[in-house]
Order: sequence, then structure tokens, then C-alpha cells
Amino acid sequence: MLAHSGPVGTIDTLWWVMFVGSAIVFAVVVALLAVGLLRRRAIPPEQRRRPGPGTTFVVIAGVVVPTIVLVALFVLTVDALPKTSPALGTTRLAVDVVGREWFWDVSYPSNGARTANEIHIPVGVPVDIRVTSADVIHSLWVPELNRKIDVIPGQTNHVVFDARSRGVFRGQCAEFCGLQHAHMALYVVAEPKAKFDEWLARMAAPAPPPANADLERGQQVLLSSACEYCHRIAGTNATGTIGPDLTHLASRLSLAAATIPNTRGYLAGWILDPQHIKPGNRMPATNLSGPELQSLLDYLESLH
Repeated sequence: MLAHSGPVGTIDTLWWVMFVGSAIVFAVVVALLAVGLLRRRAIPPEQRRRPGPGTTFVVIAGVVVPTIVLVALFVLTVDALPKTSPALGTTRLAVDVVGREWFWDVSYPSNGARTANEIHIPVGVPVDIRVTSADVIHSLWVPELNRKIDVIPGQTNHVVFDARSRGVFRGQCAEFCGLQHAHMALYVVAEPKAKFDEWLARMAAPAPPPANADLERGQQVLLSSACEYCHRIAGTNATGTIGPDLTHLASRLSLAAATIPNTRGYLAGWILDPQHIKPGNRMPATNLSGPELQSLLDYLESLH
């Protein structure tokens, strides 16, 4: 695996050392077993129970060598722990992530920006990811950036993301949390600091007002439905906190916690019948006429 951060490089090295070491030990044990079986056939039955020079070899190979190997792996593991643990004194940005069944609520306390299922970070800047849960135990894991971290109700845990290169890295809930556990993913977008600062400022701004009559109709469709009680759109009367924030929905890479792409067709299907796409999720179906749906889609696609 290409190490996109320091902690991942440490984890990667430790994994390969353990894998290669285990493969060598397994190969040696199998070889010795084969040699022992072949030699046993060549020894007369009356001599097989007699102790021989092999006893010392068995003690060394069966006790001394495994002890040395296990102690060495233990030392390597202990050495890796601080390298993958939060170095909070070096972080220059904090991101709050709340796990919910089944999506990730993401906010930036530095300016109040809020989004969902997408964490943006600047390249080369250590970021303190502060995680907690609003319901059950989850686990946040972005394999290309750091180790997994437990997401526990009533407790805030920390993990540091320090991306060495730009890119989009997929994360996943790694703790079974219910029916849609497998569809509780997110993306971490690492980008140059100037581009990140621009994105962060845009996320803190309220939703743009409707630019024409059709977008106004779409906004009214949303505000006159149950959507406004579950979702928030900054700058409007929609102030719900149950579902993901929709203020800048159109700028995101995915819908339904990385379950489907953020395109007009998938968005329409998600609005009309979310249970078909993600059974058991908290979002009910929305009963809209064809023109109402098209106006609503136009409005949501304007929320950049």
C-alpha cells in the first residue's frame, strides 16, 4: 500500500514485518515436520523412542526462537503505538465527526461549516479528527490515512489525519452498528491548502437564494414537505438536525453516506423511495408529483 500519511507508513511496515516473519516461521515448521516424518520412516521401530541429539534442537527451535520472535514483534508493536496515536499538540485544525445510523455528520468549529459524509483536509497539515456517536457504537476507519478509531456515545476520541498527498480516500464504519452498517461510508478529500480554505469558506456560507422562479418553486416544495423537519439548509426555515445538512448538497461526491453517486437520477430515486436504496434508514419516502420533483431537483442541484 502507498503510504499517504506517516501513521499509515508505520502500520504498513509493521504489517509486512509480521506477514513475512509469519510466512518464514510457517515454512520452516512445515519443512521440519516433513523432515521429521521422512527420517522417522528410516529409523527402525525399536530405536524410535530413544532420546537423541534432536532434543536440544527441539528446545532451541521450539522455545528459544519463538520467544525471540515474539519479543521482537512486541517491541515493534509498542514502538508503532505512539506513531499512530494522536499528537494533538501538533495539529492546526479540528474537525468534529458525529456517527449516526447511518451517516457521518461533519462540522468545522473554526468557522461553523457543516457537511455530511465528507471530510476535507489540507495537504501537509495535521488535522485533529474528534469523533463521537449520537446513538450506538461506530468505528471510523480511513485505511490510507490512519488506524481505526472507536466512535462511542458520550465520549470523544481523537485520530490525526496528516495527508502527504492530495487525493480522495474512502473511509468506512468498521464496527457493526445495525442494518445499514455496510453502507455507512464517507470520503476524505485532501487538497492544497489554498483550495481547502476556499472550500471551507464556502461551506460556512448560507445556501444561495433561488436565482429564478423555478428554483423558488423547488425551495417551496422542500419547505412545505417533511424535509425541513429533518434537514438543515442554512439561510432558510429548514433547521432539522435528524438528517444530513443539505446547505451545500450539490458539491458532495455521493449521497446516502457514499452508497450512491450524487447525480440527478440517483437523487430523484433517493427522494422518492430511499428504502429501496438503503433499507432501514431513517428517511421516509416523499410523495411528489412529477413537476414538483423536477423543481425540487433543480433547487437541490443549485446548492453548491
